[in-house]
Amino acid sequence: MERTVILCVLMMAWWIKAGAVRLAGGDVSLLPEYEEAGANYYDPEGRPIASLLPWLHDEGMNAMRVRLFVNPSDYTGPDADPNACQTMEYILPLCRQICDAGMELMLDFHYSDTWADPARQFTPAAWGTMDDEALARQVYDYTRRSLLTLKEEGIVPAYIQPGNEISYGMLWGAPGTPDELLKKTLMGSDANWDRLGLLLRHAVSACREVCPDAGIVIHTERTASPDEQRNFYRQMERLGIDFDIIGLSYYPYFHGPLSSLDAAITELETDFPAKRIMVVETGYAYAWEVPGTSCAVDYPYTQEGQAQFASGLVEMLEQHPAVNGLFWWWLEYNACGTMLSGWYNAPLFDSRNGRATPALRIIASFAERDTPDGVAGFASADRRPSVFYDLSGRPMPHPRPGTLCIDSSGRRLLLR
Repeated sequence: MERTVILCVLMMAWWIKAGAVRLAGGDVSLLPEYEEAGANYYDPEGRPIASLLPWLHDEGMNAMRVRLFVNPSDYTGPDADPNACQTMEYILPLCRQICDAGMELMLDFHYSDTWADPARQFTPAAWGTMDDEALARQVYDYTRRSLLTLKEEGIVPAYIQPGNEISYGMLWGAPGTPDELLKKTLMGSDANWDRLGLLLRHAVSACREVCPDAGIVIHTERTASPDEQRNFYRQMERLGIDFDIIGLSYYPYFHGPLSSLDAAITELETDFPAKRIMVVETGYAYAWEVPGTSCAVDYPYTQEGQAQFASGLVEMLEQHPAVNGLFWWWLEYNACGTMLSGWYNAPLFDSRNGRATPALRIIASFAERDTPDGVAGFASADRRPSVFYDLSGRPMPHPRPGTLCIDSSGRRLLLR
């Protein structure tokens, strides 16, 4: 436990001292399931990966995200999903592994027994009879207790999300409540915004008390709806919510082309210059369409198309100085060698052969610190690593000076 404490604290102090180093990683909340099932993970060249988290760190990733539900076994709705299983008991070993691998931890409170997202923000069954004041106190107590449990085990999150995709508020009411009675926050209405502020202030208060150095992330997914996005964060200002980072979800098959995200970030940088910005969820399929896809996409659903998306995303985000975080959602999904299956088709491992897709190294490359010349990293001709890859992850046997590429550790390099 002492080793974990020292690693987490030293990593946090290092990043703070170094000055807003960019983070790259992903949500790996189901990794224990795949490891227990014996999933076969391989690097892009087909070599077996003995332990995924240390390997991801060696590839250049420096942060991982983990979600937490209240009592997943209490949710019995028809859409109950076994993948929404992350209790405190479940996540403790995973969080410890993340810190032991030398990476920062982002903890994502769902404040629900099941998935919390724009379509559902159901109040946990155990909290269902509480009025708003009692619910706010419960949010404070639960958040504080959860963070203390982690801290007692030597785990200190560097970033905390009090709520997941809360564009329309959170803790709306019990599952099955008629829609008109759910306590949503909507643009053009004053209803429930003060209630959301009450809940968030209690959540953030617990975070600041237990983990005073952690960055607080307020997470939405309205990148395709700039008016709603602007309204939400202006409401956060009005309500006096104490937070550090605007967290965004962006999936091109749900939110439109990269230009949509680019425009959304540009507006946020202008309207909220004191806030950092992170893309805390993104993804793109390496094969097959993701169920529920609602937007036309600009890249084929192939490994090459996924790499093209990842490259375009990284290059665009690097043009935004406020952006210092990029997390790929469910990057660890890999059914190779197991009987596991799932609905998601956009991880960074190919379930057909277990290999990391080329996009993984491209996403990892975002973690490099900016240089004075605005390029992520440099290598001189006399100190070049032996293997280079282009931005789609293909080997480059003889790259020329001036080439922007990726080395075998996942660093983005401008050769000279």
